[in-house]
Amino acid sequence: MKKYCYDGTGHFDINKASTDETELCPDRAEAEARIEKNNEKIDELQQKLYADKKEGVIFLFQAMDAAGKDGTIRAVLTCLSPHGVHEAAFKAPSSEDLAHDFLWRIMKEVPAKGEIAIFNRSHYEDVLIGKVKELYKTQANARRIDLDKVIENRYEDIRGFEKYLYHNNIRVVKIFLHVSKKEQAKRFLSRIEEPEKHWKFSAGDYEERKYWDAYQEAFESAINETATKHSPWYIVPADHKWYMRYIVSEIILKTLEDMDPQFPVVTKERRETFESYREELTKEVGKVKDKNKDKDKDKKKKKKTDKAKDKE
Repeated sequence: MKKYCYDGTGHFDINKASTDETELCPDRAEAEARIEKNNEKIDELQQKLYADKKEGVIFLFQAMDAAGKDGTIRAVLTCLSPHGVHEAAFKAPSSEDLAHDFLWRIMKEVPAKGEIAIFNRSHYEDVLIGKVKELYKTQANARRIDLDKVIENRYEDIRGFEKYLYHNNIRVVKIFLHVSKKEQAKRFLSRIEEPEKHWKFSAGDYEERKYWDAYQEAFESAINETATKHSPWYIVPADHKWYMRYIVSEIILKTLEDMDPQFPVVTKERRETFESYREELTKEVGKVKDKNKDKDKDKKKKKKTDKAKDKE
């Protein structure tokens, strides 16, 4: 996945990043088949991760509206067991969220070691919509805060936050689903023209298109300012949903393989204690079998008795 990975080396130019290529797997049927195979491996690795309990991971999704975050999360991550996995969808902050620092609501969703967290939007909203709409100017700030440096300071805070997590056994894998403006328009039209998709269409989403260029600049800046080797960004072409989902499944699989979780090794001393448990459990199972045999005998006797009564 090096083709789509940006780890802070060089400069990321969003206008040069493809939205519609299918280079790594041009055939849709093949891509979907690979997703199924990847899902089996992801499921196995997640079981090991949960048992190992040495490292956790956040898979973070950011995108423009209609890029396909929800569908991708469903298609790629439903293979995971509910144990040790949770999704956090970060909408507009509540009054309680705004009363705290901007990372406060994020910290509450950080996974424990052995767990996976899926972030549907994230702390990056504060340097995306927060930057484009200059929301920080209408929020409560101490008089000493220089509003012209708020976004710059947030980049620094995010870098520090993600470095802190990495040093404390939590990886942050950031995935930007890169959709074109034309493809977004097509998807909005389908939501208007197809009755079963009406519920998806929001006038607010359409209004956000007016800020398209500003959002593209905000994404480019956020990626350049926060991509690191320990917390890279993956820029995934999103115009073809099937290809986007395949690439995301590869990113998740490669991340878990790199983490290399293992089932815990049972010590020799502990294995030696198993013998006493085996004896007790064997006796218990034997008693259950004997009881079942007695029940079967009673049933047979009852049947014979009932038949004899019927003959009389």
